[in-house]
Amino acid sequence: MHHLARISVRLLLFNILLVFLPAAGFFYLEVYEKELLEAQERSMVQQGRLAAAALAEQGPVAETAAKALLRRLAGRTDSRLRIVDREGRVLADSARLIPPRPAAAAAPASRYDLDAPQPLDTGREHLLYRLGAWLYRLLGRLSRPFAPPEPPRDTEKVYAPGGPLLGPEVREALAGRYGAITRPTAGQRSVTLYSALPVPSDGTVVGAVLVSQSTFRILRALYDVRLDVFRVVLASVVAAAVLSLLVSATIARPLRQLRDQASEVVDRRGRLRGRFRGSRRHDEIGDLARALEELTGRLERHLRFIESFAADVSHELKNPLASIRTATEMLGEVDDPADRRRFLEIAWREVARMEHLLSSVREISRIDALLEAEPVAPVDLGRLLAAVIDSVGLHARDDIHLALHLPTDPVLTLASSDRLAQVFTNLLDNATGFSPAGGEVRVEISATPDTAVVAVGDRGPGIPPEHRERIFDRFFTWRPHEPQARDGHTGLGLAIVKAIVEGYGGTVSAENRPGGGARFVVRLPLAP
Repeated sequence: MHHLARISVRLLLFNILLVFLPAAGFFYLEVYEKELLEAQERSMVQQGRLAAAALAEQGPVAETAAKALLRRLAGRTDSRLRIVDREGRVLADSARLIPPRPAAAAAPASRYDLDAPQPLDTGREHLLYRLGAWLYRLLGRLSRPFAPPEPPRDTEKVYAPGGPLLGPEVREALAGRYGAITRPTAGQRSVTLYSALPVPSDGTVVGAVLVSQSTFRILRALYDVRLDVFRVVLASVVAAAVLSLLVSATIARPLRQLRDQASEVVDRRGRLRGRFRGSRRHDEIGDLARALEELTGRLERHLRFIESFAADVSHELKNPLASIRTATEMLGEVDDPADRRRFLEIAWREVARMEHLLSSVREISRIDALLEAEPVAPVDLGRLLAAVIDSVGLHARDDIHLALHLPTDPVLTLASSDRLAQVFTNLLDNATGFSPAGGEVRVEISATPDTAVVAVGDRGPGIPPEHRERIFDRFFTWRPHEPQARDGHTGLGLAIVKAIVEGYGGTVSAENRPGGGARFVVRLPLAP
């Protein structure tokens, strides 16, 4: 069952199954043969009726009249006609009255006039035909119950040369009924059909017309059809095998390559050691390969983020821990109350710094892990920023002016209002922290056909070119006007802004304003 589950095997079985459609033609040949036999019998009956009608007009059947009738039919019938009297004696026989045709004027190979044995020089001797016949007989034995063969009929006594015709079909005709029988043809695989029709005259039967014809023509036609059908079946099998190999090469082999790449991506300890290689194919397997390549690329970037984040946190914790260690060591060496109080304040300040740092680290970790699982709803950015500005204004310096410029129509985006409030609170805190006395922090909301845009600008010193690429890095802080900036700032505020905005499918960028100051631009998808 494991091997049957493989795609290449299932494709081969499916293609082989399609071969049985033309193979069903073998079984239809039985119906076709029956129809041909019925048509042949109808033709024979029609010929016999014409002869019997012609003889009935002359009264009692005479030998001269019978022979004259059959001579007139010379070349117009493809069956053997015999006319018998009431005692079954043969009065006329078309096989003896009509001379054989010359070879040049012979009928086509598919027409035989008499019921005598004919050489069966057909495709039956073809090796391909023998193979098909063997398969057909094998399927027939498997699908049909066994039946003993019928005993052969003794045709020599029934139609002995020079003797009367003693067949049951002739007796039926002499009794005024239609008689028919099928007998094997001597030396042939074909059979001979016999049809006997009465010759009535003045209410009595004065003789009979016996029409006989071999089924050789039908058998030969069937041999040719069988050979053609088996050729089609064999060609279908070869085509199915070739198509299966091609499909296996274009589907199964690329899938095995993806499987091998998957086993190399992660080592035994679960560490990422490689990545999927994309494909240039333009089908579904190519799409899968490229999707897996993108997946491993994103996973690799995420793992690098986690590793670098852990390293950054470890580095940031070293400084306050070193200060705490130094302060506590100095406490054991000094006796002056003022010095002891100063070292205790240093330790308390570094502990508070560590608490603030760990709180920010926990927050950015929660954003990275849970942001996509949080519920979202359409958020009116105008209302949200008005509330955020009111909240920030409560603890901002009195000499800082916060200005909000709204568009005419509401601008909505799909997000969590609490998370967006966190984004713009961090941006406004950053802007007010860099603004000079009497400066203005300007917030502008606009929209493009598919994007909501929020710009937060200040009139501070701006962003030095050497820091522009690092402004959103974790733990990066640059505040030249605050010598003790590291004490109250962790450098994670703008990193949190970037994590939230990108989590909602948006972007955030920083630039310098004309005339001085910095501007942060947040772009978010519009709500549908």
